[in-house]
Amino acid sequence: MSLGKILVVDDDPQIRRVMRMRLTGLGYEIAEARSGEQSLETFRAFLPDLVLLDLNMPGMGGLEACRQIREGSDVPVIILTVRNTEDEKVEALDAGADDYVTKPFGMKELLARVRAAMRRAPTGPSAGPKTLRAGDLEIDFETRRVKAHGQQVRLTPKEFELLRYLVSQRGKPVPHRELLQAVWGPDYGDETEYLRVFITHLRRKLEPNPSKPRYILTEPWVGYQFVGSE
Repeated sequence: MSLGKILVVDDDPQIRRVMRMRLTGLGYEIAEARSGEQSLETFRAFLPDLVLLDLNMPGMGGLEACRQIREGSDVPVIILTVRNTEDEKVEALDAGADDYVTKPFGMKELLARVRAAMRRAPTGPSAGPKTLRAGDLEIDFETRRVKAHGQQVRLTPKEFELLRYLVSQRGKPVPHRELLQAVWGPDYGDETEYLRVFITHLRRKLEPNPSKPRYILTEPWVGYQFVGSE
């Protein structure tokens, strides 16, 4: 039984070969692409559950490929790159990536990131309310539908899971580390830039005025909290 379908995009054939061998050996179905342009064609034909996407390729780079994938799909995208500055991580996350892995990386680390990107937060009663209405915001956690300002809002899976966890702890400041481990997994905790980017995305989509948030508040030096009564 397949664990899922992964599209590997890298212009280095050796990297593609190693990842194909390891991932197929573990039970994943793999398709490959060597450029951003080819990745979009393969994506439409293969319909993967996750994309491993190199940032630096000739022609269309990984950032633009990620943006185009994200325009029509919520599939998890992990960026692979030799660059490791915070600005570059933020740029990749802003383009729609769910995670970021720096080359050279070990397969153990990459596999942990793959599992984290493909995981889904629990949906049972312990995960919080089934529905929420606060001001002009309506959330149905069972159908994963969100309305803000009277309009349906599309959230990526990680955005939705982050919102769900904040709502489940409504009215309480949630520390950065707790949020990262609840949404991305136990191997995370220091990637506060991830939260800054994803909280910014949520505010743009949900808040009447993103620069003066009403629902998702920052707790300086601590984390974030969701406020709003039903």
